[in-house]
Amino acid sequence: MSIENVAVIGAGSMGHQIAMLSALAGYNTSLQDISNDSLKKAKMDLNKIMDRWIAKEKITMEARDQAFGRLYFTTDLREAACEADLVIEAVIEKLEVKREVFSELDTVVPSHAVLATNSSTIVSSLIADATTRPDKVCNMHFFFPPLVMDCVEVVKGDHTSERTAEIAMEACEQMNRTAVLLQKEISGFIANRILFAIQKEAMALYEGGYADFKDIDKITRKALSHPIGPFELMDLSGIDVGYYVMQQQYAETGNPNDKPSRTIVEKVKAGELGRKTGKGFYEYGTKANQ
Repeated sequence: MSIENVAVIGAGSMGHQIAMLSALAGYNTSLQDISNDSLKKAKMDLNKIMDRWIAKEKITMEARDQAFGRLYFTTDLREAACEADLVIEAVIEKLEVKREVFSELDTVVPSHAVLATNSSTIVSSLIADATTRPDKVCNMHFFFPPLVMDCVEVVKGDHTSERTAEIAMEACEQMNRTAVLLQKEISGFIANRILFAIQKEAMALYEGGYADFKDIDKITRKALSHPIGPFELMDLSGIDVGYYVMQQQYAETGNPNDKPSRTIVEKVKAGELGRKTGKGFYEYGTKANQ
């Protein structure tokens, strides 16, 4: 099977950029979201990014126009996925929502289609049985922001066929992304398990009163040579994203240490979600996505 048509489900901070990667790779790509406003914003944001790429001579105007010519925006799931060879789900990080999406996709997509979840922590074995094709279900975890970050974790579960993993790896290569295949499932995969350990310790030090979050970020950058501190990264990724990830981890493990921290809960309740809302741990003046 060769991939010609790709559907990306969810036009949020990850989905719209994954869809552009797909279109730039030459695939006919449908980006679906239940919200027309989200699709309009996705198209606007992608135009801004491509304009910056043109200004920096990272892409030609012709290549940009060709990519947009292959990119279709729709609120209709059936319309988006009915001819898809590969579907990449990028909806909210809630297991029950993802299972609903996969169950509906299973009734829509062709029998040969591979169904991948972009979840940053949820293993596909928790989703695969919502379909009649568990052998064609896997994880394709792109990193934020997908148009910048050159890495994808492709994760096989016991249910995932070798061919499905190969197709996912081939798609990443076509999208000019370095793919790494994980032969076994583990919640959070590789990068995020390491990252979560850093963020959890940083939060414990902050809440313990050992240092201000700005100073923890500074030490992380200066002493450890990280390009960005853990609190800056939480703001960039979206504090709500981390909140949902930790909720899911706690649901899986039952370990109180996996619960969202007090500070994270307070930020989410206050709507202080990071750059996308103009305020998280840091203040940004105006919403970063505007």
